[in-house]
Amino acid sequence: MTIDPTTPEPTENQLSHAGAVTDKAIEYMAGQNIPPLAIASALLGGAVTLLAHHVSDAAIIRILGNAIEGVRSGDVRRTLGDRA
Repeated sequence: MTIDPTTPEPTENQLSHAGAVTDKAIEYMAGQNIPPLAIASALLGGAVTLLAHHVSDAAIIRILGNAIEGVRSGDVRRTLGDRA
């Protein structure tokens, strides 16, 4: 299934809300003593599965490629700031 090109991009409010819900889910799982690697792996797997329902494989590969480039360039670590 590919994304409908007439579907609008998510709004800043929608992205913020989704991020807040995700943060709460992570807090909950951490409170259940689920190891961080298990939490991250489950979230990543769920995200890729969700994408697979809505975008093409090529789009998923581009998204993952951007994530890889963010890791290689150090951008991901820089976003951690004082938490690193």
